[in-house]
Amino acid sequence: MAPAASRAAVEHCVNKLRQHRAVATRYDKRDRIYQGTIGVASIRIRLRYPVM
Repeated sequence: MAPAASRAAVEHCVNKLRQHRAVATRYDKRDRIYQGTIGVASIRIRLRYPVM
């Protein structure tokens, strides 16, 4: 993957994650809990859009 394409893919992923309210607002204050929230949001995105 070219650097520009790689950057676009990362930006797309971050934008998808920010659509989840708990991720976008940083609802969880503890880092470990926030990482878990990002993990769950990532799994939900992956299950909803299996091929990107």
